[in-house]
Amino acid sequence: MQFSALWIFSYTKGLYHGKTVQDHSTERRRVMNSARVFEVVEVAEKAAIASAAFNGRGDKVAADQAATTAMRDAFNAMNFSGRVVIGEGERDEAPMLFIGEELGRGGEEIDIAVDPLEGTNLCAANAANALCTIAIAPRGALLFAPDTYMQKIAAGPQARDAIDIDAPVADNIHHVAESLGKPVSEMCVCVLERERHTKLIADIRKTGARIRLIGDGDVYGALATALPHTGIDLYMGSGGAPEGVLACCALKAVGGAFMGRLRFDLDVHGKEKRERALKTAQLDLDAPLTMDMLVRSDDAAFIASGVTHGELLDGVRFDETSVTTSSILMRACDHSVRFITTQHQRS
Repeated sequence: MQFSALWIFSYTKGLYHGKTVQDHSTERRRVMNSARVFEVVEVAEKAAIASAAFNGRGDKVAADQAATTAMRDAFNAMNFSGRVVIGEGERDEAPMLFIGEELGRGGEEIDIAVDPLEGTNLCAANAANALCTIAIAPRGALLFAPDTYMQKIAAGPQARDAIDIDAPVADNIHHVAESLGKPVSEMCVCVLERERHTKLIADIRKTGARIRLIGDGDVYGALATALPHTGIDLYMGSGGAPEGVLACCALKAVGGAFMGRLRFDLDVHGKEKRERALKTAQLDLDAPLTMDMLVRSDDAAFIASGVTHGELLDGVRFDETSVTTSSILMRACDHSVRFITTQHQRS
């Protein structure tokens, strides 16, 4: 089915360390073609529409296949030289935009990190917060690593100097609470509900902080720390490395904080992936990864389109003559956040 954009409404606000800034800030020079960035929003929208056809149908692989195919086709129609540096892999036994894949017709050189369908299980169950996510930056700016696990910690702008991935759980919670000016008992820590997090969850509960467990979608979990209405103050735990780079890109746009560490030991294919990473990653694979190591440019952008309805974005809405998508565009160069609602006319 073909779709054409009928209208676009864009709401823009800038955030930097909790302060509002103008979207036309000239403090940082844009390098990437701005029109190109909005083309990538359209890529995410097409992927969201394709995967949303499978909302609630119980087939996460088919939904991921639809998002991946739509995303690849849309990227290949663009006049740019895109390179996938973070993509899907064997973990979901699903089709992927593979690491090293070249996309586009040629032109501006861009690095791409993708999770074509963040929350495949969420889409299959028609549960909240399934997203099509993309991060882009100038060539060489995004971490080049295999699809494996990553230990993560993330916080919003007010707590950007309060987290340390090597510090004890209790110390991180207390430091973030102090930065936010709230008692530990009012802190809410978001964690993926996984068996590997049993000790982490116990350590959090010992502090008296509350926990919000999520089944999937840790890009949203990390990003939620920078969104006041979510009630999430801190994100901790291990999830996918691709999602880590994507979340880091989004948090960099709003002045948040993120640290990570690759965890090959959690991956059944970890030994093989570690060997590949030694050839491509060009970093200490056991060291903490700072925000500037994961995203080495202030010209990075994060884009997501909602597939199912959630706290960040509405899902795709199908009407008799049109399809409506809800997207977010976050740019680190000016700390701008755009919420974009697009109606696509069926043809």
